[in-house]
Amino acid sequence: MKRFDVTALGELLIDFTEQGRSSQGNALLEVNPGGAPCNVLAMLQKLGKKTAFIGKVGDDRFGKLLKQKIESAGIDTGNLILDRDYNTTLTFVETLENGDRDFSFYRNPGADRMLKKEEVRADVIIDSNIFHFGTLSMTHEACGRPPDMR
Repeated sequence: MKRFDVTALGELLIDFTEQGRSSQGNALLEVNPGGAPCNVLAMLQKLGKKTAFIGKVGDDRFGKLLKQKIESAGIDTGNLILDRDYNTTLTFVETLENGDRDFSFYRNPGADRMLKKEEVRADVIIDSNIFHFGTLSMTHEACGRPPDMR
């Protein structure tokens, strides 16, 4: 029997979403945890599954908030790295008139893109029934591949 039902690797970031307008007409933005891989894990946790996340955030206000949020959802954070050299990726989300969303990413680079092969614990993946990964963090050639599982 495996320790985790699903382990996900990928981006964990902050989504700034518009929540109305100020009295001066400026957009009011709400800070929301984001990143598709952890969204999948959060829903699986609600369904009673055991989940783990592999990734990297900044050792900053936003990274600490994200770690706290996914831990409170029951997601294992044993392979979530808080990086002192890179900030947590920020995303500004615009909802278009037709309901679609447009994303503007702020990372130069963001911590999520700086996860290295040697930082990924293969035992977490091996001890999972399903391995899910997001591809947004892999938009930079510095991203390593998962360790050889043979």
